[in-house]
Amino acid sequence: MKKLPLSLSLSLCLAATALQAQPQMQTPEQAQAARQVNETAFKFGRFLYYLSALYVDTVNVGQLAEQALTKVLSELDPHSSYTSAKDAKAVNEELRGDFDGIGIEFSMLHDTVVVVSPIAGGPSQKLGIAAGDRIVEVDGKNVAGVNIKNTDMMKLLRGPKGTIVSVQVLRRGVEQLLDFTITRDKIPIYSIDAKFWAKPGIAYIHLGRFAASSHSELLAALKELGKTPEGLILDLRGNSGGLLDAAIYIADELLAKDKLIVYTEGRAIPRTDAVATDTLTSFERGKLVILIDEHSASSSEIVAGAIQDWDRGLIVGRRSFGKGLIQNQLELPDGSLVRITVARYHTPTGRVIQRPYDNGKIEKYYRDLQKRYTSGEVYSLDSIKFPDSLMHYTLANRRTVYGGGGIMPDVFIPLDTSSYTPYHAKLVRMGILNRFALSYMDKNRKLLEQQYATFPAFNSEFSMGDSLFSQLLAFAEEQKLPRSEDEIAKSKHDIAVQFKGFVAQDLFTSSAFYEVVYPVVDEGYKKAVDIMEHWDSYGKLLNAPADKAQPKSKKKK
Repeated sequence: MKKLPLSLSLSLCLAATALQAQPQMQTPEQAQAARQVNETAFKFGRFLYYLSALYVDTVNVGQLAEQALTKVLSELDPHSSYTSAKDAKAVNEELRGDFDGIGIEFSMLHDTVVVVSPIAGGPSQKLGIAAGDRIVEVDGKNVAGVNIKNTDMMKLLRGPKGTIVSVQVLRRGVEQLLDFTITRDKIPIYSIDAKFWAKPGIAYIHLGRFAASSHSELLAALKELGKTPEGLILDLRGNSGGLLDAAIYIADELLAKDKLIVYTEGRAIPRTDAVATDTLTSFERGKLVILIDEHSASSSEIVAGAIQDWDRGLIVGRRSFGKGLIQNQLELPDGSLVRITVARYHTPTGRVIQRPYDNGKIEKYYRDLQKRYTSGEVYSLDSIKFPDSLMHYTLANRRTVYGGGGIMPDVFIPLDTSSYTPYHAKLVRMGILNRFALSYMDKNRKLLEQQYATFPAFNSEFSMGDSLFSQLLAFAEEQKLPRSEDEIAKSKHDIAVQFKGFVAQDLFTSSAFYEVVYPVVDEGYKKAVDIMEHWDSYGKLLNAPADKAQPKSKKKK
């Protein structure tokens, strides 16, 4: 696929702006602005010098400067931000889609590091480190029974590619400790959390973030499914965004050639269009559903907005977050980062998705999500109102859509809390359910591997019986979570399904969790599948005015 030039154009625009600041190319206004910047920088530097030299107590001028940067950016908009040099590496790894390490997913069980699973193709898997192994020593340092933190363990195991780390492993059924000498390598951070056939011909893909590898992962996922699906459910719920290019490449796979995907514009950034190309592996036809919710933001909204504006597929779920600002990440001399908002993005109809914000009132901006719960928006379609001034019309069928506050779905799915009780919430938030599943796997892994050679066999035959459920409740009491019989009875089914999902994830892949849980308890997923199976009826929504396409829903709490 030919790379789209949007991010390059943005970079070139910024470079051009910087060049304009050179004396021989400056307008009088630019020269004045440059003088003001230089005078302010000198003033602030002199101020920090006075503090360092004369203040009555010792001060950390570096820390003061970082606090000042954070404060300045917080006064501009909700998404411009500062990242210290210490944290910058982790931020770049998340967006780049990889890190250097030994390639394992691990968890803490009884104050011991337990390998949940080795990452496919990573150095640990190649050496034979297996799920259930306990890491008791790293480079001669004891890490078992010493209350080591996850972050400290990560520091011990991660390191530059090519460096070596020695670990000692305790494996159930093996008397002696096993020694492994591992050469660290690039470890991928996958953006696709799940991929499977929801029904024959209907593919389900859950994309958790937009990273550098997201587009290639999507193509690989479609290829691994074995055939081109008749329908695709692309789940962007909880996806807070990431790289702009990744969103463009993925939207390109879903839209026909020459369709506008998104355009960006800012004070120093002239309008730049991203247009779909003639891709060889695209899913430009076929039934398409995109799932979104209140946590779907930025790049997720670019994809959903483009699909909705061209009447290409149905958007299903709840109103998305509403982030339509684009940040450019710039490095400062000490390796720290500033992410500065440089432009707004617009969907093909010209919609601005960014929610309104007051400068310097970031807390209020983010409290809007909580307001959606208290106002009833997440439970009822009737609670959502858009002014006519934000109205737009889709490009193919002239349906009504709105900007100025996220993507409003074509099919609304209220948040279903009918069986989710405070007891269930605490069971999850306190990590009790996950730890119980890990402990169960630790004791029964070999038996389960022998009994369930394939995922379909596991999914159809395994269930959490009453005896095992009682053991979970007793374990929860040991962890200081008191019983609530009414809430337990109400949530028992969902808790058992979630436990089964944790076991499936440990026994097979992370995708297995979704394949176990979503078809049983996830209303959004079930609705998406229903739409696919009854496309002749639901597909008509793409030709109907949006205000008439959605039946009114009852309030659910």
